[in-house]
Amino acid sequence: MLILHDNTPSQQWPITVGTKMLRIKKLDIFIAKQFGLLFIGTFFICQFVLMMQFLWRFIDELIGKGLSMEVLAQFFWYMGLMLVPQALPLAILLSSLITFGNLGESSELTAIKAAGISLMQAFRSLIVITVLTCLASFYFQNSVGPEANMKMSQLLLSMKQKSPELEIPEGIFYDGIPNCNLYVQKKDLKTGKLYGIMIYRMTGSYEDQAIILADSGMLQATAEKKHLLLSLWSGEWFENMKSQELAGSASVPYRRETFVRKRILLDYDGDFNMTDASSLANDARAKSLGKIRHDMDSIKASYDSIGNSYYASDLAYVYRQPRVSRKDSLTAAARATGVRYDVDTVLAKLPPEDRQRVMQSVMTDVQQRTADLEFKGMVTDDGDRIIRQHEIEEINKFSVALSCLIFFFIGAPLGAIIRKGGLGLPVLISVLVFIIYYILDNSGYRMARGGMWTVWFGKGLAPAVLVPMAAFFTYKASNDSMVFNFDAWRDLIMKMLGLRLKRHVMRKEVIINDPQYADDAQRLALISRDIDAYAHEHNIKSAPNWVKVFFKYEPDHEVERISDEMENVIEDLGNSRDKVIINELNAYPILSVKAHTRPFEHRWMNITAAAVVPVGLFLYFRMWRFRRRLAGDLRTIKATNDSIIRRIEQMGHHEDAR
Repeated sequence: MLILHDNTPSQQWPITVGTKMLRIKKLDIFIAKQFGLLFIGTFFICQFVLMMQFLWRFIDELIGKGLSMEVLAQFFWYMGLMLVPQALPLAILLSSLITFGNLGESSELTAIKAAGISLMQAFRSLIVITVLTCLASFYFQNSVGPEANMKMSQLLLSMKQKSPELEIPEGIFYDGIPNCNLYVQKKDLKTGKLYGIMIYRMTGSYEDQAIILADSGMLQATAEKKHLLLSLWSGEWFENMKSQELAGSASVPYRRETFVRKRILLDYDGDFNMTDASSLANDARAKSLGKIRHDMDSIKASYDSIGNSYYASDLAYVYRQPRVSRKDSLTAAARATGVRYDVDTVLAKLPPEDRQRVMQSVMTDVQQRTADLEFKGMVTDDGDRIIRQHEIEEINKFSVALSCLIFFFIGAPLGAIIRKGGLGLPVLISVLVFIIYYILDNSGYRMARGGMWTVWFGKGLAPAVLVPMAAFFTYKASNDSMVFNFDAWRDLIMKMLGLRLKRHVMRKEVIINDPQYADDAQRLALISRDIDAYAHEHNIKSAPNWVKVFFKYEPDHEVERISDEMENVIEDLGNSRDKVIINELNAYPILSVKAHTRPFEHRWMNITAAAVVPVGLFLYFRMWRFRRRLAGDLRTIKATNDSIIRRIEQMGHHEDAR
């Protein structure tokens, strides 16, 4: 009993700590509840927005295809699963920003800080939730996402193959119809009519292909959706008939037909059938992390063997070629025959037929070699592209999960800084941050996919920009800095650009202590005498000395003292009830006490600026401008001092008269 009633600090300290820990625990639960409700709502909103954006990209594959509700339900289901990892970071950003914005707007955040709880302690429950969300996002991408991507790709490919008459593009060959390659120059979307048609039809072997040209046509599916009816107008039909070649005959049957109208029935199953997934085997988005690493090893080994075989064949080709230069061969021929040869002269003396045959032989060799190299380059480029896609997807599984944590440390500090809740300003800031992230991430992805950037640089571009931003906002919020104080930012920018700041002295409604007018008048008179002495000693209108500016800095403490003394007088006279004095105070300029002495505070920065001639010249003339402006400001200060002194004297006479 004596221990319970002991009032010594050693006995009270555990009770205090326990109470504080209990208070923080309740606070964690309170903030987690606020965040959780907002997170659920914002997640579904973000998921809906992303799904609508994704749906807009593939709306052409859905409209007019006659797809059943079951197929559409599968499409939306897999689309939703595929977009969950992208919706999580945006939901965390928006919900954390609104949560701490609401706390700041209702002054609850101020009460939390007044209780001795730091901002990072208020964050800790949400940090735990965000880390768990990161792990869930990674698990989702590694386990659920690949299957959803595979099913989604199958559905999109199957939708494109259904009703091909709606999918035929303009200006490129379309191979969606079996045994046909169809080229259309122009397509009328209203009537469905095709113009400038070229068809390569494979009826049997390569030798039996047919080429069909037509001015216009129309492709329609039959009622049972098992065939396509191709109606053509004003065209020609060319066809080899190799299969009908007579034994021992050197001639090959050939058929050419000119028609005004022709109808062709093509075999095609127009019903919706799920495409085989084997064609999507190289899609890295449809693979887990372990599968990606396993397949990357296989792909690299396969393309390394192809590259080694190409290298061996090219090396053998080089060794098969004569390794004697043109000059050496001509010298050897001259020694053997005693005649000096010139290739151009010899070629010019050949008959036209022989000369053409030689040139044609050389051109054929060059074209064959070029085509062979282009084919090999295409194969190796395809392998590099597949490997890059797997590397990008491997990094993407970590970067998307990590973005949840990055967005939290952007959203939560911003909410604590702006202290605005609801769906107004937080939504605007969230959209701006997400746009920055999307532009950086998408640009890096495209550059890495195309091989212009390395994969790690392309995928690390967005985190490299957002992580310092998150650290900056967290630091500013923890120290209660006014990041969005637009007046402070405006003043800073105006100072950097050398623009003049205006003084704003307002008449106070409540004045406790009246100014000491007599003392202030004496101080102003003293400031005027100091200005005269300074102007006599320093010729600040003249051009500054280059060496003193950049290499031998001399501080100007006199101007700093005059400015401080003037500000003290202005502060005291700001308590005046006289409107004339208040108006005169606004005439005082705000002095730049250092800009006329040197460009930068640090000496090494001044020396560096002098070494870069264009920068040094700009800063030199800028400082000369500040010197001339200082001379004008000192004249203005002296004239304003005289006006205020006269006004104080007038006020004194009025007081004496009373």
